[in-house]
Amino acid sequence: MAGLENTNTNESRTPSHAQARKKAYHLLQCSIELIGDCVPQAPYQKSWRQLLADALQDSRLGQRLVATRWWQRVMPGQRASQSPGEQGQAEALAESQTQTQTQVSNFTDSIFSFGGKAYPYRLYVPTGFTTANANQPLQPPVQHPLIVLLHGCKQDAQDFAQGTAMNALAQAHGCMVLYPEQLPKANQARCWNWYEPEHQLLDQGEPGMIAALTRYVLNGDHGGAQADPERVYIAGLSAGGAMAAVVAGLYPDLFAAVGVHSGLPAGAAQDLMSAFAAMRKGAKGGAGSAAALPTIVFHGTADTTVHPDNGENITRGALDALKASGALLERRQEQTDAPTHATVQRTERRVYRSAEGLSYVEHWRVLDGPHAWSGGDAAGSFTAPEGPSASEAMLTFFLQHKKRPKPNEI
Repeated sequence: MAGLENTNTNESRTPSHAQARKKAYHLLQCSIELIGDCVPQAPYQKSWRQLLADALQDSRLGQRLVATRWWQRVMPGQRASQSPGEQGQAEALAESQTQTQTQVSNFTDSIFSFGGKAYPYRLYVPTGFTTANANQPLQPPVQHPLIVLLHGCKQDAQDFAQGTAMNALAQAHGCMVLYPEQLPKANQARCWNWYEPEHQLLDQGEPGMIAALTRYVLNGDHGGAQADPERVYIAGLSAGGAMAAVVAGLYPDLFAAVGVHSGLPAGAAQDLMSAFAAMRKGAKGGAGSAAALPTIVFHGTADTTVHPDNGENITRGALDALKASGALLERRQEQTDAPTHATVQRTERRVYRSAEGLSYVEHWRVLDGPHAWSGGDAAGSFTAPEGPSASEAMLTFFLQHKKRPKPNEI
């Protein structure tokens, strides 16, 4: 690490910086085995083994100050020995790295107030997309598609962004990504409360917050970039997928399409007991709860948390709602995607298209797939890297659609 190397030439008496890092790394590894499972924690947090592993990763990346501060937080009273000069250099380097990462990713965290509660959220804005130039200084900001992604239980916005790897795809396609975050006080496991009646109503509870936050982002100027109100999409995993279905059903005029991964149909439950029943056996959902929106569904056939029949019922509900709205769709193909390499799982994909060839409903059944984001990044929680990429499939599906023309105009 520049500026922190040992300048003493007597290497036999003074350990090198690399040796010191190796020793610290070894001590942290030993600590994982000694205390990793012994520290009390809230049930919605990552395991202490995983958190300690995160600290190790920070050390391997050279983000020494980050790892040190993390270690001080989880082990009160422990302090790494650093000279004032060395600490100042490390702080300056960490600050520089943080600024660089912020500039590159443009991934910000903020707070949104709704119903007397302060909800954290993260927003990704792609870089390098602009039409402004010296000859046309008054040109309007670039409008980007906006994807709203709802995390699952025991996750937060940062973890979900990492697990889905959606930001990298969004950068490539010029999309913005909004990650609302559930409050631990609202649900200890950070699940969205999709099964509670007070969170199934228009402009109230969590659906009202998600819709209001989406409109807030739509109305904002984000460094010369804006979200396109005709290209707004919502998707989620597990409880986040169930809540995405609820929000899409309540706000079909706000969103152009919806994606549900390992989730349940809107109206599937009205309390905790019926939620567990729907998760175990599958639920058809409430009458008229499905949105007449383009819908893409991912579900693993080996999901033991949310029954795969829920994916079938979401697909059926979307088809019924679109048909009732006047859409004429035809099941054009059913294909089994062969693995591209030995670790990719086989997938059955059903597609329902309009006469113009647009895909309006897709159901991806990942054979032997678990309750996890298919094709996700192993650095995030609840991911199945060996499956087909749900992020790529959803983004491709979404970008076919705008809010106009509406389904009854097809």
